[in-house]
Amino acid sequence: MAGDYHRGEMDIHEQAATFAAFNNMTKWGSLSIATLLLFITLLFCTPAGFIGAVIPAAVLLAAGIFFLRDKPASDH
Repeated sequence: MAGDYHRGEMDIHEQAATFAAFNNMTKWGSLSIATLLLFITLLFCTPAGFIGAVIPAAVLLAAGIFFLRDKPASDH
């Protein structure tokens, strides 16, 4: 009975591409929403002003890009 199993042969390149695109949109969309939320919160809810809101938002954006960028593949 166990010998009757055959591994699937379906082409999953489209599913893999969709999964990768969804992950990228989720990752970069979350960073953009967090940056926008920080900017708007500091701009309207604190006396920091425009420059006081832009600087932390830019720092968050730079840190997010640094940590969320795609890593190079390992040589394994």
